[in-house]
Amino acid sequence: MLTSSYPKYPGETTAPFIEEIAAGLAARGHTIDLVAPWHPDIRREPVERGVRLHFFRYAPHPALNIWGYAQSLLSDVTVKRRTLAVLPFALAGTVRALQLQIADCRLQIVEQSRVRYSSASAQRDGALSRSQLSTLNSQFDLIHAHWVLPNGVPAALVARRAGLPLVISLHGSDVYLAERHPALALSAAWAFRSAAAVTACSRNLQGRGVQLGARAETSSLIPYGINPQEFRPDASAYNHVRSELGLAPDTPLVLGLGRLVAKKGYDVLLDAWPQVLACHPNAVLAIAGYGDLRPTLERQAESLGLGGRVLFPGQLERKRAAAYVAAADVFALPIVHDQGSDGLPNALLEAMGAGRAVVASRVAGVPDVLDDGVHGLTVPDRNPAQLAAAINRLLGDRGLATRLGAAARQRIETELTWAQTAARFEAVYEAAVIADRVAR
Repeated sequence: MLTSSYPKYPGETTAPFIEEIAAGLAARGHTIDLVAPWHPDIRREPVERGVRLHFFRYAPHPALNIWGYAQSLLSDVTVKRRTLAVLPFALAGTVRALQLQIADCRLQIVEQSRVRYSSASAQRDGALSRSQLSTLNSQFDLIHAHWVLPNGVPAALVARRAGLPLVISLHGSDVYLAERHPALALSAAWAFRSAAAVTACSRNLQGRGVQLGARAETSSLIPYGINPQEFRPDASAYNHVRSELGLAPDTPLVLGLGRLVAKKGYDVLLDAWPQVLACHPNAVLAIAGYGDLRPTLERQAESLGLGGRVLFPGQLERKRAAAYVAAADVFALPIVHDQGSDGLPNALLEAMGAGRAVVASRVAGVPDVLDDGVHGLTVPDRNPAQLAAAINRLLGDRGLATRLGAAARQRIETELTWAQTAARFEAVYEAAVIADRVAR
């Protein structure tokens, strides 16, 4: 499994869905070797949650340790200049790291086979015949690359050389960039031609991947999931989080949670907030997360005169994030479709798992998992007035908020857990391996 982002330590919130997919497959009995670029903040054991972790170094200078981990893009919209400088080193390092893993595993198999065959009378010296060696392939059944850009091309090169099927998963920013840069579109199309299967976390993303060159007949929708024991209704969180934020116990709390980048639409939420305060003057908005736009959003809140009615608690590790979500009266997801690309925001599923009333923009993967008026309320993106009206409706009608939250929780439990996500990936893997064997 190849990725360019991974939680840098347990509980850290950089691409947690990659860890959950890998760990979910390991829990189903699969051997998962995960390859990712090194980062100076990495604090991981060699094997965690059944996943064997391999972090490769690539940067010729410490200042160029910016590959992946939400560092390569500016607000998830444009590639940073320093990223272009490190690009050849990172791609070469990726290919080298994948090849090393395959070579190491082949060596292990050869050594194990030497021992096995040495006991046979036909192989008294333990040497393997040419025909026996030809039957020994890598222990890996396939390569799975997350994000067609930047990982599809190096994964395809190694997969072709190793004779392994390739699965590519789309997550959002990769498709957005390919759609806007012809050279990147060509790179993505080449990688798609090499893929035995392509997965996407939303129908919208799946269709856009097909437009870029993925084959429709081998493309699959696999939504993310959550751990319903981690993100769940928690009455004790209500007062705890308000106390942590310095709020009165009865303060209405609206939460936005995610990276502070353009596609999340927090500027729209801030524009809507004065209209919320007009109806609920004691309400507080907390926008939790990290990202390039935090200073810009703080200045926007100040210019709108929002004062202490908007808080920026910063990046939250997983347990604190679960508590904040469970403590919110309303969870707001004001994502926009034209400033980067969200596939299926995990924060949405986490809020649904916590049984929270959700207001979300009707874009990306939101309609795949949240039916308007059933599991939450949806509004057009970039519409502060309708966003504010939906938030006011839920703050003013706690019965409706409770019903929507309960229905959202039920949908998570029955359809959208990480265990179900892993089973869906397993089915894609099996089909890719079978198709590869038939083709040979």
